[in-house]
Amino acid sequence: MTFFLFDRPEREPSAFVGFAGNVLDRQSETRDDDCVSRALQDETTRLMLLSGSRLLLRLDGETFAPFFMRQEAEALGQQPADAILLGRDEQGPLLALDTDLDPETLPANIKAIDHRSIYSQGLIDAAELGALAQAASLISWNRTHRFCGSCGHQTESRIGGYKRSCPNCGAEHFPRTDPVAIMLTVKDDRCLLGRSPHFAPGMFSTLAGFIEPGETIENAVRRETLEESGIRIGRVAYHASQPWPFPYSLMIGCFGEALSDEIQADLTELEDCRWFSRTEVRAMIAGTHPEGLAVPPQGAIASHLIRFWADQD
Repeated sequence: MTFFLFDRPEREPSAFVGFAGNVLDRQSETRDDDCVSRALQDETTRLMLLSGSRLLLRLDGETFAPFFMRQEAEALGQQPADAILLGRDEQGPLLALDTDLDPETLPANIKAIDHRSIYSQGLIDAAELGALAQAASLISWNRTHRFCGSCGHQTESRIGGYKRSCPNCGAEHFPRTDPVAIMLTVKDDRCLLGRSPHFAPGMFSTLAGFIEPGETIENAVRRETLEESGIRIGRVAYHASQPWPFPYSLMIGCFGEALSDEIQADLTELEDCRWFSRTEVRAMIAGTHPEGLAVPPQGAIASHLIRFWADQD
């Protein structure tokens, strides 16, 4: 007998958002200080090369290839021994390397493209994009934790980039993930959408905010919605999550049931905040809204929440 708790679609909602397609065996139980050097002895090992907030892509005909062999990385003047172990797939080990390469001086067939553009333009497939989320988050964390938070001494990378140890005081530091609540507030046949000043023209999206220490996901949804819009939330339902490597967040997508109607928007954070009918939202998705309004691009968890709700009767 199947418990009702697991009476869900075979493919969970999180599988349909961007950056969620990682299929690597992360080998978390077998990582040790020699895991990178062992991987580099394998001739099938590939590397993802990152430069700041960009990933190096090799132009392969009309497509982009995100992986480089060890010899190719060395030919670009890089030291693969400093790489981070991402894991292993059917083709072999995969590493990520933080490079000092100047995007303006790369060979003509190699482009350094920012992570958001790679994601929004669909330049690599879902599994590669998932690996990029892991790589970008880990490299960003390693960059910002080069010094011990306890004594200030320089730290050393351990177990393939998943720990930094301080040789001075013995402190151990581990990668962090920042949880963010992102929520679609609904009431009857309407949903609440806001607009931030940095959004593309005409775009409205769900509200969102970081979950604070000691706070549940549900209470974060209620607090952030109240702070940004003045709307009180009752019941909260989790729907899906999305890795978001800017720099190392996890977006936790929820639906919130509104208990009030009157919007009192925080105009220091939002440019606008409105109730939209399901008919309006469907027009925004279709690109036929009379005011030219739109929702975020597909792949974003905000878009997924909005589209899921709009598809319901």
